Amino acid sequence: MTAPTASGRLLSVLAAFDHEHPALSLTDISRRAGLSLTTTHRLVGALTDWGALERDDSGVYHVGLRLWELAALAPRGLALRQIALPYLEDLYEATHENVQLAVRDGRDVVYTEWLSGRSAVGVHIRVGARWPLHATGVGLVLLAHGGAELQDEYCAGDLASFTPYTITDPVRLRRVLAEVRRSDVAVSDRQVTEDALSVAAPVRGADGTVTAAVSVVVPYADAQVPVLVPAVRLAARGISRALGWQP
Repeated sequence: MTAPTASGRLLSVLAAFDHEHPALSLTDISRRAGLSLTTTHRLVGALTDWGALERDDSGVYHVGLRLWELAALAPRGLALRQIALPYLEDLYEATHENVQLAVRDGRDVVYTEWLSGRSAVGVHIRVGARWPLHATGVGLVLLAHGGAELQDEYCAGDLASFTPYTITDPVRLRRVLAEVRRSDVAVSDRQVTEDALSVAAPVRGADGTVTAAVSVVVPYADAQVPVLVPAVRLAARGISRALGWQP
């Protein structure tokens, strides 16, 4: 097995942190990164000096603000969020439900913004969270507009199940994706939790390519899809125009 490079070891230290592990001791980092304590101590010291990590009074490490500053430069991250936020807020005011903005990263959807609504649906979403593309409304939109090669590769892989309603049949998934492309909207029905339904629409960049997706998540029992669809489409088109898209 090839020994990890110096850059690989640094990245493994950063990768030790996630939503379930936002604060770690040096020993925790060593264990999760698969590195010796001596190596971890040296790398953590360098990352802390640079500002990628911060150490609190109890000796526990957290992700540092320097990484947040870099993330602000990502065109699909905070930069997109700043452009989209007024339209997301309008969608929230129109529905008072959970509103989300997301982009694709490989086989996952990554949420870059989330406005929490009044509904007590089991939304397992927060900024930076990941979910498989096939299980969410925003993911279905991004997969449907991701091209034939992506869809072939995705459908050939494992389709994880989260509820009895999660799409796990690749033939059915292809039919759903075709309908999303036709209607320019996706409805994800109880795929992640059995009490929630989401309606999503594509966000296009200046060249017309779908770069993100916006959605609203509501309780399944009270979902009024015909009312939600135009509201979500309006928000998505507003963001798209702000990004330079011309219908």
